[in-house]
Amino acid sequence: MSLSGTSSLDGTGSAAGGSSSGVPIFSSLGVGSISSSVSVPSPSLSVGPQQGDGNSGSAAPGGAVELVVRLTNPEQREGVLLELSKKRESFPDLAPILWHTYGTVAALLQEIVSIYPLLSPPTLTAHASNRVCNALALLQCVASHSDTRSLFLSAHVPLYLYPFLNTQSKSRPFEYLRLTSLGVIGALVKMDDADVISFLLQTEIIPLCLRIMETGSELSKTVATFIVQKILLDEIGLLYVCATSERFYAVGTVLSNMVTLLKSNPSVRLLKHIVRCYLRLSDNVRAREALRESLPAALRDETFGAALRDDVTVKKWLGQLLSVVPPSEKGQAAGSTAQGNRARQSGPSLLVPPANARPGVAN
Repeated sequence: MSLSGTSSLDGTGSAAGGSSSGVPIFSSLGVGSISSSVSVPSPSLSVGPQQGDGNSGSAAPGGAVELVVRLTNPEQREGVLLELSKKRESFPDLAPILWHTYGTVAALLQEIVSIYPLLSPPTLTAHASNRVCNALALLQCVASHSDTRSLFLSAHVPLYLYPFLNTQSKSRPFEYLRLTSLGVIGALVKMDDADVISFLLQTEIIPLCLRIMETGSELSKTVATFIVQKILLDEIGLLYVCATSERFYAVGTVLSNMVTLLKSNPSVRLLKHIVRCYLRLSDNVRAREALRESLPAALRDETFGAALRDDVTVKKWLGQLLSVVPPSEKGQAAGSTAQGNRARQSGPSLLVPPANARPGVAN
């Protein structure tokens, strides 16, 4: 899979009249919030109740049912998508209502597949992007709800989002589309459900996330890294990544490249997830040995000392990482012998790049 292409949020305003203020997004995923210098379409991406919409607390269930039923009417769908995406936090049972109301999920999937022709060549407009992002916001509710999550996976709904994650256009409508799609996957992995991880590992989610981690905007990189982190934190996910040198090299190379880029423009929220990924990889014996040589030097010295001065959690994780992954003793006879013995005991080395390996591709 190619790694070309990049995405960026230039902070010049929303794509289609969205709020220009700093709208907290993906806070429920633990990836921080957008600063006031970056704006997003608030109806599509915000995760909390909207100010000024006249709703606070829980809305009457009847109101949700009435709106959801109207989703099957093509003439009313766009307005209903916008209204539901604004009020979704006010309807605690919105996910089951969406899933079990006849024709509703089909209507949301129709919104998704209808813009596939706009992906290549890239002709997606801001209006079309906002509309499908509102549909994706409703699917995120379904993905995160305990009563509908397994049904969501059984229907293989996440696969409908992968064409969006596979886009490479730098335009803002495409960036919002990737970001909202990542939010749906992020909502799934946040639940710490082994069935979710098992499902995702049967798909191309890791290479898709790795490419976004290298080429996306800071926020897209952060959410994509969060997804990889949550996969690694599951025992099945860690074993999957460390099972072959190809997979380990793909993940390790992208993480290392990200650290290199952060040296000139540190982002604590992104660095947090990178360090956590490395720390989790160090729980695997072979990966820990490989990291002794491949761990970026910038994580060993004081490159990020100033940036992490006030973040106790990341400093703690980094300290733990360095304590279990000391510098390699390569070049010293004793150290080389010991390293060889450990490698023979624990299996083939993960350090040597596989032939024709390309970062971002995990077989």
